[in-house]
Amino acid sequence: MTKEKKEESKLQKLKEKYKDLKKEYNLPEFDELNKEFSIEKISDVETDFLMREIGRVMSDKFSSYLRITEMMLNPINSPIFVFSMVKAMGEDEKKKLSEAYKELTKIELNLIELDVNFSMKNQAEFIINSYKSWKEIKGYFSEVISKVKSNWDSKHEDNNKAYFG
Repeated sequence: MTKEKKEESKLQKLKEKYKDLKKEYNLPEFDELNKEFSIEKISDVETDFLMREIGRVMSDKFSSYLRITEMMLNPINSPIFVFSMVKAMGEDEKKKLSEAYKELTKIELNLIELDVNFSMKNQAEFIINSYKSWKEIKGYFSEVISKVKSNWDSKHEDNNKAYFG
């Protein structure tokens, strides 16, 4: 059996296990979660708690977005790239980031609670609710990044005059 077929069969097994959980807990479609969170990478993980592993993969993405949002809202000691992004944002974009931040912190709190009070039902609710929240968060980021990109050149023209000596 080739490596490609072996990987395919692991992914197929993952999809089958997920299908059973989806039916029982009314979870989002596998392909949708995979598109947003790359859950297929857990096909190599052997576990009795598939939903917990899916939640961990999702939490990695949420944590990354929470960190970048915090740096953009409070750019003290942030990389120059973040300062440049903040400079290219207006008040509307900062408000959108604040909304995204609120959603991300709710998810983070839910993750802590879930870790302390794990159950399959709670994990399913986390996956369902955080997936819905992600759609909203993604919209905020899409608008912010679009505006930053459109303002990028005009906000950075004067940076060429900086003194480095």
